[in-house]
Amino acid sequence: MAPPSSYYIILFLLLSLLSHTAFTFSNSITLPLSPLLTKPHSSDSDPFHSVKLAASSSLTRAHHLKHRNNNSPSVATTPAYPKSYGGYSIDLNLGTPPQTSPFVLDTGSSLVWFPCTSHYLCSHCNFPNIDPTKIPTFIPKNSSTAKLLGCRNPKCGYLFGPDVESRCPQCKKPGSQNCSLTCPSYIIQYGLGATAGFLLLDNLNFPGKTVPQFLVGCSILSIRQPSGIAGFGRGQESLPSQMNLKRFSYCLVSHRFDDTPQSSDLVLQISSTGDTKTNGLSYTPFRSNPSNNSVFREYYYVTLRKLIVGGVDVKIPYKFLEPGSDGNGGTIVDSGSTFTFMERPVYNLVAQEFLRQLGKKYSREENVEAQSGLSPCFNISGVKTISFPEFTFQFKGGAKMSQPLLNYFSFVGDAEVLCFTVVSDGGAGQPKTAGPAIILGNYQQQNFYVEYDLENERFGFGPRNCKRKA
Repeated sequence: MAPPSSYYIILFLLLSLLSHTAFTFSNSITLPLSPLLTKPHSSDSDPFHSVKLAASSSLTRAHHLKHRNNNSPSVATTPAYPKSYGGYSIDLNLGTPPQTSPFVLDTGSSLVWFPCTSHYLCSHCNFPNIDPTKIPTFIPKNSSTAKLLGCRNPKCGYLFGPDVESRCPQCKKPGSQNCSLTCPSYIIQYGLGATAGFLLLDNLNFPGKTVPQFLVGCSILSIRQPSGIAGFGRGQESLPSQMNLKRFSYCLVSHRFDDTPQSSDLVLQISSTGDTKTNGLSYTPFRSNPSNNSVFREYYYVTLRKLIVGGVDVKIPYKFLEPGSDGNGGTIVDSGSTFTFMERPVYNLVAQEFLRQLGKKYSREENVEAQSGLSPCFNISGVKTISFPEFTFQFKGGAKMSQPLLNYFSFVGDAEVLCFTVVSDGGAGQPKTAGPAIILGNYQQQNFYVEYDLENERFGFGPRNCKRKA
């Protein structure tokens, strides 16, 4: 299958932006889920390299999630970021015969897309462990079931809206009932780069189950995005929506910015289980964003009631805990963010409470803060027993996510300094709230079993050792 004529138009537009097998059960599909680790360059003597990348990536990701606009008729916008920055990966098989491609698991976006065609080009993709000339790509011509998506196909409307005439302008001419125009090409823009391509329909294959005519983005050019994205958000084009999943769940093994290969499971529940709750999990209901901004409807909002530091309830203003009619405020769960993000006023209150409780026990390491992008940091050298206040997220319904210490304070630079792994913007003056006020990242989801119960509209979680037993 040759790329459509719009290939060269997309190429020009995008360049202009530069200046194990799975196994099944009767009602579920289980896939290996692995952390995408950053291995520093051997010549890199900066001990803060990896954590600085994770911190800056988390901030860029948060900025994009918070400031996304409604999609224009010709541009689909979704957040994404390079896989080396602390995400988690799954392998999916598409096409006939199946071709295997890696995807970043992302609950903050909806389109599923991958590097595609032999023409694929990835610019600025010289990440550790990545050779941009050897990125695995899907080849549509090698799949007998791959076909371009027509602009009249209802699935084209998932990205470009229900108005057929706006996306098929040439089909309005007399005698064009059999118009064969393809769905418009997409340009996906995100905080650290972009990707572009065209939409395909093909088989999504699992052992014992095939999802026919699965909508997938075939990217032919990307900037800073060497791996595809598996969108698990609430949009019609997401994997859960297209498969009509009742639930999906994962258990994130720890990523400590090393090169230790580990994996856990992503479970896709394909049949109803009614109101059954999973043993060991606490639940809080999902909630909707009341604004008219369709972008916010893609996110998984939960209602955070309290942030508790060492038994002290941090007094968070209500406007940050509940999304308002303008769409701003509230908390979302995002597997694609590394460190949790908090609006500056929320972050300051939490950080100040940690400083109040820890400032007399440990000396503060401001030099490490400046080099790592994380704050506050404390020196624990010479301390025989480390004692830090517990950090807890309490949600509507009473569900409490009490964090293990290394989920919210991580060793940075050496084994003597611990830094708070929550980030915020650092702008001067009064910050302007936009979008979700709190983004619960995957670092704070490590070693929790997390369940998105779509059938019953609730979010479940419970502490778990996510490392697979040998």
